[in-house]
Amino acid sequence: MSDAPNRQPMTDGLLSALIDRLGTDHVVTDTSDMVPYVQEQRRLYSGRALAVVLPACTDDVAFIVEQCREHGVNIVPQGGNTGLVGGGVPHDSVVVALGRMNRIRDIDPTNATLTVEAGCILQVVQDAARDAGRLFPLSLAAEGSCQIGGNLATNAGGINVLRYGNARDLVLGLEVVLADGRVMNGLTALRKNNTGYDMKQLFIGSEGTLGIITAAVLKLFPLPRGTATALVGCDSPHQILALYDQLRSQLSDTLTAFELLPHFAMDAVLTHVQGTRAPFDQDYASYALIELTTPDADLDLNARLESALADAFENDVIRDAVIATSSTQSQALWRLRESVAEAQIAEGASIKHDISVPVSRLADFIEKADAACRSILPECRICAFGHVGDGNLHYNVSQPCDMDADAFIDLTPRFNRAVHDLVADMNGSISAEHGIGISKRTELRRYQDPVALAMMERIKTALDPQGLFNPGKLL
Repeated sequence: MSDAPNRQPMTDGLLSALIDRLGTDHVVTDTSDMVPYVQEQRRLYSGRALAVVLPACTDDVAFIVEQCREHGVNIVPQGGNTGLVGGGVPHDSVVVALGRMNRIRDIDPTNATLTVEAGCILQVVQDAARDAGRLFPLSLAAEGSCQIGGNLATNAGGINVLRYGNARDLVLGLEVVLADGRVMNGLTALRKNNTGYDMKQLFIGSEGTLGIITAAVLKLFPLPRGTATALVGCDSPHQILALYDQLRSQLSDTLTAFELLPHFAMDAVLTHVQGTRAPFDQDYASYALIELTTPDADLDLNARLESALADAFENDVIRDAVIATSSTQSQALWRLRESVAEAQIAEGASIKHDISVPVSRLADFIEKADAACRSILPECRICAFGHVGDGNLHYNVSQPCDMDADAFIDLTPRFNRAVHDLVADMNGSISAEHGIGISKRTELRRYQDPVALAMMERIKTALDPQGLFNPGKLL
């Protein structure tokens, strides 16, 4: 499936029907008012909407879909519009923005479940779980503005995948509006349900191309009562990987996050982000940010982490370490990691890759990818950071200091080929957590198994025969 098919323009009949149902305040047609909905947050992609509609309930969504189907108009479901691959950008489509559908429908602490509507901000979901003495562990940089429906539609990852899994692993049930306007009511709160195909998994990660997620039943976990955070300095990614393997064995499931930062990323953050401080007296080639959590308030995580790091130091795996002794110190260490993307912007243009390989191949990948990229442009600066515990790297290439940004960006196809060919050789993925959207459609066709790709296209045709939902994305 290629570009979005041509559709009819917004008709007076469709516009009248939407206004009659939703009211003039919730059907936006003014071009200037639609700008936040038609442009990706990094401004790499922009499109055009026929209208932006803001439903208040699932029945409203079903009505919108029915009307657009009758009038032959495309639909783009949209959450917080925080995506990074252009997946929410409309092309002569009606945008269905779900922000008004933001109710917490139910919370059951004993069953450890939370039922929420798709427009709930992720941070609000986290807070609702915490107020009930539980944890919803999905956590990512945009959690203050992204919406849970978008998180599920893109199978979001984040910093806690190592312990809790990604979005796909955190869902028990979904409510979805299909392309014919019917509603699939799959809001089950069951952990065992062996009644045929697991339909919810079709929609998680589908990027709004198969249906519109309107509500979900989410898994909750015990609220952490103890936390330990440390930053370590190492001589290479190979030592970082050796440390991860050791801590995984010694600390078991208390190991919640294990994040990699290269020297370039640390230096950029310390240079460009106000309020950050160097954690050590000297620089290291690689850093790991480590966090342990436990629901057992009596378990001394700091002592366990200190003991494990002492072993690593004696075995020449690490060169230095600092363990936070307060929540303020922990936040300061996390800020070093969370500011990498901001600091990279200040370093100029960058060519970004969101890849994953088997954890055991991570250090080899960095070594070989660095060499491949420097064979294209010796002066390029590599910023490979991310989630060691699930093999997900944000393998970004920054422009040389004295190179024109446009000339550097023109090299994107060559860098993509070098990085993605290596990913494929290591049986990895060209998209670990950001999705395909617009930016990686060509790459998906190059690297996806052709049988799997054909199956995806048949599923799309079966569930959305008119190509109504988010055309031109993913497939």
